[in-house]
Amino acid sequence: MPDMLVKLYNIGDNSELYKKVEDEGIRIIRPMTPNKAKVSAFARATFSDGWANEIETAFTRFPVSCFIAYDVKEKKIIGFAGYDCTYRDFFGPTGVDPTYRNKGIGSALLMRCFEAMRDEGYGYAIIGSAGPVEYYKKCCGATVIEDSSPGIYKELI
Repeated sequence: MPDMLVKLYNIGDNSELYKKVEDEGIRIIRPMTPNKAKVSAFARATFSDGWANEIETAFTRFPVSCFIAYDVKEKKIIGFAGYDCTYRDFFGPTGVDPTYRNKGIGSALLMRCFEAMRDEGYGYAIIGSAGPVEYYKKCCGATVIEDSSPGIYKELI
């Protein structure tokens, strides 16, 4: 899977997306460090050890370099997205509970991370080993970085 590049200075206003998600009873928040174990456990149980390991790194940064989606009614974490977890200027990992997909939650997490990266001084973001290439092209105008696969993950064992 190739890496992709996003122009953070072109991401635009996402307030309607955030409102849509909030109207569904979902909050997108930057978690506090005491939530590290819960976020990591969600990532591990729903996705993989690798993603849990990566998202734990977000809690070593200040400010914490991830956001979570939280179902207010059910009182549970349903998604996460991080940046600067494996390499600086890289977005990911990210995941949403399969039962909550197609509600804009993943897009809201993605854009919230991009806004944070932009606010922290990044002009561009790299989506490492982007799985859904067409989604990223449509959602945030990402472009494929040629000859970028396997990229930073070539040493992954």
